[in-house]
Amino acid sequence: MPRLNIDQDIKPLSEFRANAASFIQQVHRTRRPMVITHRGKSAAVLMDVAEYEGLMERLDLLEELQCAERQVDDGQGIPHDEALSHILGRIAQ
Repeated sequence: MPRLNIDQDIKPLSEFRANAASFIQQVHRTRRPMVITHRGKSAAVLMDVAEYEGLMERLDLLEELQCAERQVDDGQGIPHDEALSHILGRIAQ
């Protein structure tokens, strides 16, 4: 996901309300998220749907890796050769 462009991607809520359609087009075109502020503080982030889905997929993968690392640390892992034999055996069935 492209990084935020501070000059273009931080907008007050009042400006967002007045130009919502064009801001949605901008987010879709640039693939950069937009920060919406309210009373001078960040309040929400608007992002392209494809970028959001990609972010969620990466998050899911990282959570699975973290779970796998915990399992290995707890001694629940199996040696690579044993895992490979198991998988190849299942494929052959």
